[in-house]
Amino acid sequence: MGLCTYFHVLLHIAFFSSLWRRSCFALETFPATFIFGDSLVDAGNNNYIATIAKENFAPNGIDFPGGAKFSGRFSNGRTVVDIVGEELSSSAYIPPYLAPTTVGDVVLHGLNYASGGSGILNETGAIFGGRINLDAQIDNFANTRRYIISTVNASSRILIGEALFFVVIGSNDFIANYFTPIPLIPLRKVTPEVFVDSMISRLKLQLTRLYGMDARKIVVANVGPVGCIPFERATNHQVTTGGSCKESMNNATIPFNMKLKSLVMELNSNLVDSKFVYADVYNIFSRLVDNYQSYGFENYTTSYCQILPGLLLQGLLPSSPTSIVCRNRSKYVFWDEAHPTEATNVVIAKSFLDGDSTEMFPMNIHQLYYAW
Repeated sequence: MGLCTYFHVLLHIAFFSSLWRRSCFALETFPATFIFGDSLVDAGNNNYIATIAKENFAPNGIDFPGGAKFSGRFSNGRTVVDIVGEELSSSAYIPPYLAPTTVGDVVLHGLNYASGGSGILNETGAIFGGRINLDAQIDNFANTRRYIISTVNASSRILIGEALFFVVIGSNDFIANYFTPIPLIPLRKVTPEVFVDSMISRLKLQLTRLYGMDARKIVVANVGPVGCIPFERATNHQVTTGGSCKESMNNATIPFNMKLKSLVMELNSNLVDSKFVYADVYNIFSRLVDNYQSYGFENYTTSYCQILPGLLLQGLLPSSPTSIVCRNRSKYVFWDEAHPTEATNVVIAKSFLDGDSTEMFPMNIHQLYYAW
């Protein structure tokens, strides 16, 4: 058999295997998952860089399956992408790119490149020290892609094209850039409209670059109501009661989200065979807060518990080994000053998987699996 014929056979095997997999609901799983983003989906990459944005200590991860208390996740348990992976019958949680154990065939099932404190813009998160911005995360994926090509040869483009991609980023561009309360970043002097345009322009290049590296099924999350996280509420003059949202921050994210949805539609129209999905986290989270009791929550304004004995500083500080961990963590929407609890992530993940067009546009993840 000639070399060209051999590669031709490989392609046909991969193609028909894909068709067979799609016809079997019990095997509804993407061949690989690649995750890009910030602390909302970081699985531990920041454990391996010099940064203050890391949570590889108790009580973080206290509810993570298997007792991995120091997993590096910015939550008490699983992230949204962890939960989505479980529902899609993935065999394991997607490991962080920087972990020394992330080598060999494990790479073929996908990697997590996310980094706490990172943003769409390279200067975002400077207050945290080290972080891996989105451009650098995509550079890391390029390294992974080269490895996949060298390993699976002719069917590598099919594997990547069938894979699920998550891009969950943008919150820090507002929290730790434009609205940073210290003059570290020159871009803070521009209007919110100009700043948003700079984010969209950069993200368009980044998403197009992923497409150029064979990514076809890409879920892009918008920015939630960042003015309502416990830290912003607490610094809005009412530390003990949770305070009100900072509407100036929320008002800045709304035009970004609108332009992001338009960008997703544009990319789907202009990039052949692309399947970009707009995940409306702002809407999903707002519905949760508006109806928090119906979801089983009792608190949506402050973090899970007290930080230090006798000090009601919910929302001002991240969790630490001195934190008092309350037992009813599932009753809280937020785990710490900025990140949701696992219980909240379950609600968001459900919308990612099965949400209607007001939450996932133009399709949800279950529909994306069968989309060509």
